[in-house]
Amino acid sequence: MNTATPEQIAEWKKQHVNVYALKSIEAQKICYLRKPTRQELSYASTAGAKDPLKFNEHILKSCWLAGDEEIQTNDSLFLGISAQLDTICAFEHFELEKL
Repeated sequence: MNTATPEQIAEWKKQHVNVYALKSIEAQKICYLRKPTRQELSYASTAGAKDPLKFNEHILKSCWLAGDEEIQTNDSLFLGISAQLDTICAFEHFELEKL
């Protein structure tokens, strides 16, 4: 497993604030991603309109910080991580209050 050092993770957090580690215990693989920007989400959404997997491919590639590169190329690993990508794209929740 290609794990990052605590110092590297701290540096990423200073730079990106939100940093995530996605691990597959079974495959012994790990990758580190940051939260996508609005521009990256917009591009991914446009690409994903015709092919939903393109959304995941773009988010994974653009938010990638480090990890086992095989996650990006092995279909089984890519499809396994795809379900988690929506979670890193989540932003603040607001309540609507009628005044």
